[in-house]
Amino acid sequence: MRRDAQANRDRIVAAARDAFADEGIDVPVEEIARRAGVGMGTLYRHFAAKEDLIDAVFAESIGKFVEAAQEALVVEDAWAGFCGFLERALVLHFENSGLKDVVVTRAHGRARLEEARAQMRPLVRELVERAQAQGTLRADFSPTDVSMLFWTGARVIEATASVAPGAWRRYLGMQLDGLRAEAATPLPHPPLTQAQVDKASVRKPR
Repeated sequence: MRRDAQANRDRIVAAARDAFADEGIDVPVEEIARRAGVGMGTLYRHFAAKEDLIDAVFAESIGKFVEAAQEALVVEDAWAGFCGFLERALVLHFENSGLKDVVVTRAHGRARLEEARAQMRPLVRELVERAQAQGTLRADFSPTDVSMLFWTGARVIEATASVAPGAWRRYLGMQLDGLRAEAATPLPHPPLTQAQVDKASVRKPR
């Protein structure tokens, strides 16, 4: 790749990273091109589809979730590891509002992101099963419920960021209290399947 072409690609990726962090995954590609100071033709020469650009921006970021899950699994107290993972996941979202759209769903991105998601899901399942085996996490909690916790926390972060940036920690604490085995009461609905989670997460592209 010529030096000027590489420079354009680097500007596009940097602009997309900032735009996704500021506005979420649905930011139009026209806005990314404007931030990068390039034309749409230049953007599409480097990234034929928005999903390719998403892959370039977020594959490394999802690696931070994988790392958080791996570190949580070596914590002897499985409940503490599970809670610590959720907290770190929401901190990552607080720092980048686009992450929730690519971490828990298959609605965005291509091969690189799918590979990272495939690596993370068995780790999350193991976190859940360890805490249940130790008798601290309610037995009817499903690994797919982690996606719902993440979405709920992300929505609180987005709604309160400008008025009380740390408020999400309060509501995460309330949710975690309700997940303790000793507090469990029968739930009125079964957990979503992974296919249902994926379908529920799909948004119409802009």
